[in-house]
Amino acid sequence: MPELPEVETTRRGIAPHLAGATVSEVIVREARLRWPIPAELAGVLAGQRVEAIERRAKYLLFRFAHGTLIVHLGMSGNLRVLTEAYPAEKHDHVDLVFSNGTRLRYRDPRRFGAMLWHAGNDIATHPLIASLGPEPLSLAFDAVHLRNALAGKRVAIKLALMDNHIVVGAGNIYASESLFRAGIDPRRPARDLSLADCERLVIAVKETLEAALAAGGSTLRDYVDSDGKAGYFMLQSFVYGRTGEPCRVCGTPILQIRQGQRSTFYCPVCQR
Repeated sequence: MPELPEVETTRRGIAPHLAGATVSEVIVREARLRWPIPAELAGVLAGQRVEAIERRAKYLLFRFAHGTLIVHLGMSGNLRVLTEAYPAEKHDHVDLVFSNGTRLRYRDPRRFGAMLWHAGNDIATHPLIASLGPEPLSLAFDAVHLRNALAGKRVAIKLALMDNHIVVGAGNIYASESLFRAGIDPRRPARDLSLADCERLVIAVKETLEAALAAGGSTLRDYVDSDGKAGYFMLQSFVYGRTGEPCRVCGTPILQIRQGQRSTFYCPVCQR
């Protein structure tokens, strides 16, 4: 599933092409995504100018004067900027066509993504946005916030770190990588982390996500950026996907366990 670095990489790729452009047509070939694409979307967007393209957690926010188009890439979605009307393929579900000749194509083989409309300017009130925690690269995500958010939680720290109410964007790959950088065992109860632990973990999350952004994100199956390029963060991962391989720090074989129906990777020596 595309996580925060992949979504932010996508945003950075499409924004220069689309910010300020006017929608001339919306072509919906398949409306049955995670939630149905609103039938009125074409009429709502036609003739409207994109004022900005922002990101909140893993949601892309296309800002218009009268509302916001919310796009989620789901498990297998991607957005491609096209300068020609290439024939649509099987999983190319939506095209946003702009008056400058550019089109934005949404592809999603598994159809777990979303494309929704929120009228008005207060996107923070939308049910998908309202309960989200702070952005991990913002000043709001600090050790004090994390320690307070973890207080009393018996759940393993790996699972707590993936809770979007605590912090957004630390998905499965980046939670494992961040916990390694912080030297924290992913099985530790979240409530047991000290303020010093939280300080290390906050720094590690920020460093991990910045490194992933610099590498263009991670590609496991379907993800490509707006230019069709894969992400290369996995080439430098410390633990994720490296079961049985030697730890890059101490040489101990990396272990893999299941937590919350997801795979967790860690070093039993470096992480305590």
